[in-house]
Amino acid sequence: MKISTKGRYGLRAMVELTLKSVTDHVALKSIAESQNISEGYLEHVFSMLKKAGLVKSIKGPQGGYFLADKPSNIFVGAILRVLEGDLSIVDEKSDLSEDSMIEKCIKLNIWDQIDQCVSSVVDGITLEDLVSEYKKMKKIEDTMYYI
Repeated sequence: MKISTKGRYGLRAMVELTLKSVTDHVALKSIAESQNISEGYLEHVFSMLKKAGLVKSIKGPQGGYFLADKPSNIFVGAILRVLEGDLSIVDEKSDLSEDSMIEKCIKLNIWDQIDQCVSSVVDGITLEDLVSEYKKMKKIEDTMYYI
């Protein structure tokens, strides 16, 4: 499994939206500029996120996007599944014949366990967690002095 640009950019944009939308909606142009991502690309990403109910939008020249729920209720796994689809490392339909005990053994003992670990990580981190960690890192970076 490899997370595509859509997943990586979408997650970055959602963190940026969380940071900026504390009191109001945020224009995609603002997110695109601060994250150096094409606004057109973000429009596609955010249409998927909106369809999935993770964000809401206000139309018009003063419009923009905002989170559909509290950041503490939006998990990284939900965002990635919307943008990437299934997060399994092996396609479920891949060559698993009913006669192959070796394939079943590998699936149960390796692929399924890796999938569970990935799900455990992405379903255990919220946007609120990411924003909190970002702010800690930013504070450390802002207080460092370079000679």
